[in-house]
Order: sequence, then structure tokens, then C-alpha cells
Amino acid sequence: MAEHHHHFSLCFCDLMRLLWSLVLPCVYLSLVLTLVLLLLLLGVRLWLHGRRKARGAPDGGPAVAFFHPYCNAGGGGERVLWCSLRALMNRYPSVSFVVYTGDQGVTGEQILEGARQRFNITLPRPITFVFLRHRSLVEASSYPHFTLLGQSGGSMFLGWEALTAFVPDLYVDSMGYAFTLPIFRYLGGCKVASYVHYPTVSTDMLSVLREKNPRFNNADFISRNPVLSAVKVVYYCCFALLYGLAGSCSDVIMVNSTWTLGHILSLWRAPSRTSIVYPPCDVRAFLGVPLEEDEDKEEVEEGWEELGRELSSEEEGVGDRKCHSIVSVGQFRPEKDHRLQIRAFHKLLDRKKEGPGGRESLRLVLIGGCRNQEDEERVLMLRGLCQELDVADRVDFKLNVSFEELKRELVDATIGLHTMWNEHFGIGVVECMAAGTIVLAHKSGGPKMDIVVPYEGGQTGFLADSEDGYAAAMEAILALSPSARLEIRHNARRSVERFSDQEFEACFIAAMESLMCKLER
Repeated sequence: MAEHHHHFSLCFCDLMRLLWSLVLPCVYLSLVLTLVLLLLLLGVRLWLHGRRKARGAPDGGPAVAFFHPYCNAGGGGERVLWCSLRALMNRYPSVSFVVYTGDQGVTGEQILEGARQRFNITLPRPITFVFLRHRSLVEASSYPHFTLLGQSGGSMFLGWEALTAFVPDLYVDSMGYAFTLPIFRYLGGCKVASYVHYPTVSTDMLSVLREKNPRFNNADFISRNPVLSAVKVVYYCCFALLYGLAGSCSDVIMVNSTWTLGHILSLWRAPSRTSIVYPPCDVRAFLGVPLEEDEDKEEVEEGWEELGRELSSEEEGVGDRKCHSIVSVGQFRPEKDHRLQIRAFHKLLDRKKEGPGGRESLRLVLIGGCRNQEDEERVLMLRGLCQELDVADRVDFKLNVSFEELKRELVDATIGLHTMWNEHFGIGVVECMAAGTIVLAHKSGGPKMDIVVPYEGGQTGFLADSEDGYAAAMEAILALSPSARLEIRHNARRSVERFSDQEFEACFIAAMESLMCKLER
């Protein structure tokens, strides 16, 4: 027995010596590789620092670069970009500005002209555009599986392309690519700031996954399989951890709404560096339209209609105009849920009678930008849905319209329609309210928490979250008297002054001042 125990002890000692002989070289190798990696990173940082010094010598001033691969698109995020640049240019005349963009086939002058036409924004002095060649790395279509991880990794490569093309003193991510922040901070040695429109991953996504809901590109076979669903929840949780680590690298964090603030605080965990800066909405362009004149117009039409209408038409609403337009403003992206708008409008028409004051008095106008071929194909599918529901004659599509046409449509509209679930903010909602339309927005996200809220105790709009709810709300709005509609419009218009360009610029400069002051030399 003793011999057996002795033999076992010898075997155990031999095994430990073998393991140690294997582990020790691995430890040495790991240390060597770590040292090599650190030296490589240090060399890259010194190289980039040299490029920044060489770049700064001719102009003698600091440079601020905005990362916005889709700066030629016509959405609210682009309006934030141009207003941010205008504000900083006016406040810091000695600083030069650069925009990293992935737009191809256009010149810088054409991009600036597009901003002027779409947003009525003109920059006070020239800027430099750095055109990136690999924007496809951040497009969802490039990653049919593990899309978030693929896009985030792609953004790091695109950020590296931007950094090697131009090394700024201050880097601003204005489009939500958080994984570029450590690239510019630790390799480029730059100060970094970020404006977050929408968290890449949120607790809402995780709850939807846990509920096995097929939203967020969750295929049906994943939703039905408990193992795959659990794996995807773990994947999202791990990604959320990495996303939080990347975002926490930012020296200044700005978010666009209360809803976004809650998610960013829980993920990035930097409350002392985080603040709400509501996005700029061109409310001034709409506030000059007098609402009282519109009321007088409705009252005159009401008197005319009372002489020529049958008594039965009163159920369609007191003081209705001859034609009511319901306008939606938003890019043709899946999350904007234009299908819900069309289906709800179809149900509204089913509730209306034929003839004056009925179906023929209503039209739905879908206004938005198309970023690429995918968006254009989506518009074709929406047109097909209109044909299928037999509402094509009452639905108008207006793509990439000018600011003047957008303003005209909003001023003439009765209802401003919004259907995106958990919209981070909703610039289109604010513009509709400023133009004097009665807003009907989704009962979630920014519209619910920040925009369509009571103002001095008065109602500013309506909220809904289903096809039937939207149809019923639109019918209720159309049935309001001119005086009741006017009161809501006045409340809404007064409430949106806090979302003006001037308010945004003041808050944006206040948030950025700590970084900008360090750049001036």
C-alpha cells in the first residue's frame, strides 16, 4: 500500500513538472508578445503624433474632425452635424474643421450645397472633407450575421482609415460609432467627444430578445429555439459590455434625449461627462407662419360648407377643410415603420364615406430621404403596399425634397404623423409642431418623454402605438373644431422653442467648451 502511494506521488510530481515546463514558456511568450504589442502601439502613436505635428505646422492652429460617413444624407443626424460645425466656427475662428465622410461621387461643394438646400444651413467659412473609400465596412448589408459586431469592427477599420488620412487635435463622433473613440484617443492621442443619437445596443434590445420577439433582426428560428435565444442574449450582453468600454473613452458625451440618456448612463457609466443636448430643429423657419390666419380660413370655409353641405356630413368633423393632408417626415428606413402609417391610413379611409368630407378629402404625404439603393427598393415595396390596400390614389411619395418644399407641405398639413417605436428623439415631430400641424406620434422614446408632453398644462399633441390607435386618433383630430385644433397648435408651437437652433448651439458650445479651450494656443 505504501509503495502504491509512493508511486502515485512520483507520478503526480512528474505531471506537475511537465505542466510547469509547458506553462513557463507560454508565460514568457505571452510577456514577449505583450511587450512587442505595446512597443508597436507606442510606435504607431508616435508616428501619428508626428503626422499631427507636421500637419499643424503650416496652418498654425488646431483642427477638429467630425466622423460622419453619411454626411450627405438628409436626416436629423446630418442637421446636428452642420449646426455643430456652424456653432463652433462662429465661436472659435482660429480652429480649422474637417469632416470624414464616406460619400463618393460628390464634391465638398456639392455636399455643402445639399446642406443649404435641405436644412437651410450655410457655414461661415470653408471646411475640409476627407473622403473615405471603405464605407461599406459599416453598412449592415455587409454582415448578414452578427451584424452589430461586424459593423462595430468595420467602424474601427474605417476609423483607422480616417485617422491615417488626417490626425486631428480633437475628434468628434457625431454618428454613433463608439468603437472609433479608443482608436483616436489611444492611438491618435486626440481628445475625443461624442454625440449619441441612438445607443448601438440597449436594454430594450435585450428585453425583446429575452421575450423571444423576432424584432431586431432576430430570425424566427432563433426566437423559437431556447438555446439559440440564450446564446444570442449572451452575445448581446457581451457586446453591450464592449460597447460600454468603448464609449467610456469619450471625454465629453452628449445625448439627444432623456430616453438616450438613460441607456447611455447604464452602458457607458460616465455621468459626470454626460449631458443632454437636444438636437437642433429649424423651428424659426416655421414660427413665422401665423396660426390665426389659418383659423380664419377654416372659419370662412366652415361658413361656406354649412350653406352647401347636407346635415349628415357633420359627423365628419366640425369646420373641416375641403382637403386634409397627413404628412410624415423621415428617412425611408425600416425602423421608421412607414408600413404602419399606410395601414393606419387605410383603416382611417375605411371609416370615411365617399364624397366631400370623406375619403376624397384626405391624403397621406410621405416625405423622406433615400440614402442608397436599399432605401429606393423599400419605397417601391411601400408603393406596392399602397396598391395592395387600394390607397395609392390618396398617398404621395416625396423623396429628397428641398427645404422649401418640406416647409410648404408641413404648413399646409393638418396632421403630422410619426410611427417609429422608441425613436431616440424625433426632429420631424418637432418640425411638425412648429409648423402648426397636430402631431400624432408613437407612444414611446423621445416623443413620449421629451416632445409631445403637456406645456403649461395644455395638450401639445397625440400619441398612439397600434394601427387601430393611429386610425382612431387621426379620426379624432379631424373631428376637432377649428378653435380646439388652434389651441393645441399654439401649445405645441410654444413648447418647441426649447429645440431651436439657438438653444442647441448654446448647449453644444457649453458642453464642448472644456475641450475647445485646451485646443486654443
